[in-house]
Amino acid sequence: MEVALDTTRCAEHVSRLRSLVDEALAGLVPAQEPAALYEPVRYVLDGGGKRLRPVLLLLAAETFGVDVERALPAALAVEVFHNFTLVHDDIMDHAEARRGRPAVHVRWSEETALLCGDYLLALSYDLLARLETDHLPALLRAYGRMVFRLCEGQALDKAFETRPGVSVDDYLRMIDAKTGALMRAVLELGGLLGGASEAHLEALRAAAGHVGRAFQIQDDLLDLVADDDRWGKSVGGDLMEGKKTFLLLRALERAQGQEHEWFARISRAGGLPGADVPEARRRMERLGVLDDARAAVLRHTTTALEHLDALPPADAVESLRWLIRRLQARLH
Repeated sequence: MEVALDTTRCAEHVSRLRSLVDEALAGLVPAQEPAALYEPVRYVLDGGGKRLRPVLLLLAAETFGVDVERALPAALAVEVFHNFTLVHDDIMDHAEARRGRPAVHVRWSEETALLCGDYLLALSYDLLARLETDHLPALLRAYGRMVFRLCEGQALDKAFETRPGVSVDDYLRMIDAKTGALMRAVLELGGLLGGASEAHLEALRAAAGHVGRAFQIQDDLLDLVADDDRWGKSVGGDLMEGKKTFLLLRALERAQGQEHEWFARISRAGGLPGADVPEARRRMERLGVLDDARAAVLRHTTTALEHLDALPPADAVESLRWLIRRLQARLH
C-alpha cells in the first residue's frame, strides 16, 4: 500500500511539473508579425510532447533545493532547444510528420522551417539568460558542450547512412552524443542551479548517459513494435527509411548467410518496402534482436537508477526514479 501511495505522489509531482511547463510554453511566444515566422514557432511549441527534458531538469534542481519557478527558464530553454533539433532533424531526415501532424517544412516550406529552428535556438539561449543565478557562466559552458556534442552526434548519424560496417558499438557512441548529450545537460543544469558538488554532478551526468541510451533503444524498439495510435509515426518507419538503428545493426551482427543478406539489402536499397515490415519483425524475433533491445533498455535503466543512489535524499529524487522507470515501460 505504501508503494502505491508513493507511486501516486510521484506521478502527481511529475504531472504538476509537466503542466507548469505546458502553461509556460503556451504563453512564451505571443502572436505577432511577421506571421510567416511566428505562426510556425507557435505551431512547434503547441505540438505537445512528453516534456521529459524540462521535467528532468526541474526534478534535478528541486533535489538541490531550487524553487521550481526559479528553475523554470532553464527548463523552458531545454524544451525549446529540443524542439529546435526536431524541426531541423525533420528536414535532414525528410520526415513528413512529427507528433501526428505535418512537419514544419511540409506544412510551410523548408526555408520557413530553417528560420523557425534558428529562432527557437536563439530563444533557448535568451531563456537561459533570464536565470537569476550566480552559476550562469557554468550553466552556459555546460549548455555549449551539449550543443557541440549533439552536432557531432547528428553528423555521425548522417555519415552512418552511407558508411558500411557500422557496428552496434558505433551506434551507441553516436546516440551518446545525439541523444545522451541533451539528457546529460538537462540533469547537469538542474544540479548546477542548486550548487551541486562535483561528485553529485558526476552522478547526474552518469545517470543521464544511461537514460539517453535506454530512451533511444526503446524508441528504436517502439518504432517496430508499437501498436498505440499515440506513437504518431508509421510503425516500421525506421526500416522503411533504411536507418541504421540498434535493431537493424544487431540483426546484422546476429544473422548469417541468406538471412544476413536479407537485412543487408535494407541499407543498400535505402529502405524496406512497408509490406515487408512484418517479415522483418518476425526475423528479428527469431534472432532474439527484440529481446536484446528490451534487455538493453532494462540494463541501462537499472544502471541509471544506481547512479542516483549518490544523490542526497529528497522527494524530487524519488520522483526522478519513478519517471526513469516509466520511460522504460512507455508505449509511445
